Amino acid sequence: MITGLINANPVVYEKKERQVRNAPGYVDEYAVDTIDQQEIFDHIRDIKDPEHPYSLEELKVITEDAIEVDDKNSYLRITFTPTVEHCSMATVIGLCLRVKLMRSLPSRYKVDIRVAPGTHATEAAVNKQLNDKERVAAALENPNLIDMVDECLAPSYA
Repeated sequence: MITGLINANPVVYEKKERQVRNAPGYVDEYAVDTIDQQEIFDHIRDIKDPEHPYSLEELKVITEDAIEVDDKNSYLRITFTPTVEHCSMATVIGLCLRVKLMRSLPSRYKVDIRVAPGTHATEAAVNKQLNDKERVAAALENPNLIDMVDECLAPSYA
């Protein structure tokens, strides 16, 4: 983990109860499944914060309300809120969200990841970095960064 925490004492919230999703009796294996806000939240809620042993949900970095899904147009936007305005891990958190969704969703989806307006000192720079394909690809070639992302994502696969 990181030494010299930016936010040494974050506020930790209670996790929301998981909703059980019932599958219909007959499933057409060739039908295209629709993806909704709840499904996206279930994919990302357990991602661990890079600095703390808490999930992004527990720190309210992500909430269900901050997820927009347009399944018809294969578009998804996640707006996350760093715990502090000068969070040095904002790009890592955004990268974790992007990698988790790249691994979980069909490739037809355009994923837009943003810092909530007014919640980060370098919001525009972070948003540009998280949504630039070349920058994301370069970041994913860094073995140290991949190890950090994989460590954050591990609880979300349990």
